Amino acid sequence: MPDNFVQTYGPWALVLGASEGVGSAFVEALAARQLNVALVSRRQSVLDEVAQGIQTRFGVQTRTIAMDLFDHNAMEVLLGKIGDLEIGFLVNCAGGDAAYGPFLERELNNDEALLFRNCTLLMRVCHHFGRQMAERGRGGIVTMSSGAAVAGAPGLATYAGSKAFDLLFSEALWGELKPKGVDLICVMLADTDTPTLRAQMVMRGKLKSLDESPKGATPPEQVAEEALRYIGKQPTRIISRKLRVGSRLLGLMGRNRAVSVMTAAAKKIMGDQ
Repeated sequence: MPDNFVQTYGPWALVLGASEGVGSAFVEALAARQLNVALVSRRQSVLDEVAQGIQTRFGVQTRTIAMDLFDHNAMEVLLGKIGDLEIGFLVNCAGGDAAYGPFLERELNNDEALLFRNCTLLMRVCHHFGRQMAERGRGGIVTMSSGAAVAGAPGLATYAGSKAFDLLFSEALWGELKPKGVDLICVMLADTDTPTLRAQMVMRGKLKSLDESPKGATPPEQVAEEALRYIGKQPTRIISRKLRVGSRLLGLMGRNRAVSVMTAAAKKIMGDQ
């Protein structure tokens, strides 16, 4: 499989948000398949540690780029760092995490930044690297959505809206790129065992320490392996079995009923917004 994977998606993979969680899991999984990996995130020391690990274990080449992907000139800066590489596989794990709170009580600047991270950045990288892949007639792209995209819920208005955009944008792009030889898969995540989730749960008193794994959360390694297993076979992969069942049930209800159910669930979890 590694030889075929490299021929289809090599020689270089680009992972945005590569320093921890799902991003670093993709770095590991892609290196295991013998792709060289360009790692992008903010923290140089963490990137270097992840890169050194895969060089040692898998003998691949790496390039680390420490930068803020959310600056408006980020694409120009990024291309200046990796413009000489043939990127055959793109993973966009750089995005805003769920931030709970009533929309009218939130700082609008924060929600606008969330939209940029989750939507505008995704469009920019898919446009640039997707065009290159289409010209070569091969390549792969992985994008991230969330169970929050299934139906709107109080306290997650902007986040859920951005993840619905990610889902529909990716599914539409799958239909455009597939005839050009480029595979795309959007993975829909439920709770995933990342440092961010652990920190949020410690703050809410749901975990005692950052060393604990949240009960029922999906390991990031599972996210990466399932995405790489199903890319080229389907446009969307819902990673969590619980989320797969829940999304089917909500779909059968119709949108109005599904929104009512999600609203009631959100109030039960977070209280009245």
